[in-house]
Amino acid sequence: MVIKKKQQDVVRFLEANKIEFEEVDITMSEEQRQWMYKNVPPEKKPTQGNPLPPQIFNGDRYCGDYDSFFESKESNTVFSFLGLKPRLASKAEP
Repeated sequence: MVIKKKQQDVVRFLEANKIEFEEVDITMSEEQRQWMYKNVPPEKKPTQGNPLPPQIFNGDRYCGDYDSFFESKESNTVFSFLGLKPRLASKAEP
């Protein structure tokens, strides 16, 4: 349940900011699960077991886990975290 809540938080943020993404359900694909395990950097892997979702990638580039995402959201640096150019705030005209 905790994992699902974290995944929904990431998805809601991406949708709200109109950031294109592909959500991958690793429970449905052994190949995708193995790809994720292999592509999380060694220093980011837990001492025991496998990394838990959500793990965030931009293509093949590892961005981080949910805690890193949350920290970047709190510090308003998500675009940098995702490897994207920051968006300029647009003023709404009356």
